[in-house]
Amino acid sequence: MIDVQNISFKYKGQKALVFDGFRLQLEENRIYGLLGKNGTGKSTLLYLLSGLLRPTQGTIYCDTVAAHTRQPEMLSNIFLVTEEFEMPAIRLSEYVKLYKPFYPNFSDDILQGCLADFELPADVHLAELSMGQRKKAYIAFAMATNTKYLLMDEPTNGLDIPSKSQFRKVIAQHMTEERTVAISTHQVHDVEQMLDHILMLDRHSVLMNASIQDIQEQYTFEYRTPQQMDDSVLYAEPTLQGNAVITKRQEGDSETQVNLELLFNYMTTQTAGTIQ
Repeated sequence: MIDVQNISFKYKGQKALVFDGFRLQLEENRIYGLLGKNGTGKSTLLYLLSGLLRPTQGTIYCDTVAAHTRQPEMLSNIFLVTEEFEMPAIRLSEYVKLYKPFYPNFSDDILQGCLADFELPADVHLAELSMGQRKKAYIAFAMATNTKYLLMDEPTNGLDIPSKSQFRKVIAQHMTEERTVAISTHQVHDVEQMLDHILMLDRHSVLMNASIQDIQEQYTFEYRTPQQMDDSVLYAEPTLQGNAVITKRQEGDSETQVNLELLFNYMTTQTAGTIQ
């Protein structure tokens, strides 16, 4: 488990705190969707969790090890896929040979399986790949590290539509009961079908911390005509299909698929209350 205990953080030279007394726990066997407006600290949180940034107050524990100490046993069990990255101009096999020793649970089978899913050759020269292909190679390596904690910052940026589908397949195939995945994204439609837990960040706090199942038990998401709009509607947005609405789920209501974009817009318009 990753345990964020009452942390505060601000960047050097800035007065505003990104986090102030922030608390959070990430449990095993979950795929978290980390959502929030620009500037709410999503990427910063991932860097803090991986120990690349150090909180000014409080501590983040990764299985009882303080993340900021960056001890080898912790680093070998956590991988951060950054939004922007560089890969050396070498063959993928050379890249793997260089970095594989840092990850004791590295799986060549998973690497080859991910490359096949991404329709990449088993061994390619990284300098010859397009940006999207390099990202797929990077994600394939990340999956192959087989770390307990996998943190991903905007992983679908730069991927075309077929590649986004391949990405979802790769994550689903290699998710295990021991693994925790946290995906920070603005592209909610790219990942919403694979998430099982939602974290929404507001300034200095968690606006929502709920499983998809909990959300489905509390709310319904549907389309209504103007004539069907009534007091049961909590939030609505006009669309080409009619008004997309959120209502409180009543006894006897069917379970509906969560519309994450609509839910995010609803939650960020609220001035009080959170879902826990």
